[in-house]
Amino acid sequence: EKTYLATLISLNAIHRYGTKVKFFTLASLANKLIEANQNGSLPRLIKQLERLDLLILDELGYIPLHKEGAELLFQVISMCYENKSLVITTNLQFGQWNHVFGDPILTEAVIDRLIHHSHLLLFNGESFRYKESLIQQ
Repeated sequence: EKTYLATLISLNAIHRYGTKVKFFTLASLANKLIEANQNGSLPRLIKQLERLDLLILDELGYIPLHKEGAELLFQVISMCYENKSLVITTNLQFGQWNHVFGDPILTEAVIDRLIHHSHLLLFNGESFRYKESLIQQ
């Protein structure tokens, strides 16, 4: 449901307002940032992200980030703070985010920027995919 809703939000923003949107899993963006940092193209990638109106980060929490990836993602989230729209999907409560970012101070700084001007949607109940798999049986 979360990924589906994030996709619908982005498609609506594109079609209705001409919004510039990019969709990443959190891990794939972290890997892309690390690679860009290592090959010297990080400033170009950051400029591409700066041109966006909306950044979707899907699946926070499935894969713990390496220190470099967590720090680079913090830079992106800080860049977005009060300047761009950001949608993040996760199954984790905020108290569990340290598992992903690996540093309690960095994790607190990320959460602080995200919750300042946010709308939090909580989903309860069984997973849509789980329900679908039961229907298929």
